[in-house]
Amino acid sequence: MRKNVLVLSGSPRKNGNSDMLCDAFIKGAEKAGHLTEKIFIQNKKIFPCLACYGCRNTHLCVQKDDMGEILEKMVQADVIVLATPVYFYSLSGQLKTLIDRTLPQYTQIANKDFYFMATAAAGKKSMERTMDALRGFTDCLPNANIKGYVYGAGVYEKGEIENTSYLKLAYDMGINS
Repeated sequence: MRKNVLVLSGSPRKNGNSDMLCDAFIKGAEKAGHLTEKIFIQNKKIFPCLACYGCRNTHLCVQKDDMGEILEKMVQADVIVLATPVYFYSLSGQLKTLIDRTLPQYTQIANKDFYFMATAAAGKKSMERTMDALRGFTDCLPNANIKGYVYGAGVYEKGEIENTSYLKLAYDMGINS
């Protein structure tokens, strides 16, 4: 079955390690015949949530930025990939801001398959809080199904991930998405 795959790259660096994981996942998903789209969050205008709850009745945020379009794509996707570098044992600010802004329609992000990919200079154990944060988000979504993880541990310099098995792992997950 052909799926609609949305890849959300939370890296602030274009072609950084976590962004490269996104590209590998996409190559695999396209090889499997899926439709793909990658959103490089850093290039989008997404304001932080105001906690005004203006969206409570309308399911639309009062802020006028790129998030409305991204949220609609999340609702329409079959598969969502969340990728981030690990900063201070957590998500990038770019990805966290996007997650917070799903509030107007988070209950409509239902029945999705999710893949989590993270990169860090430190080891896998230090990445678990980041994965917990991603799981915390999907725990709020109806029938979210976590299908796979990439713990891209031990990569710091831009492009360092090329010398690891992580890109193949992301590619294989894309094929099997």
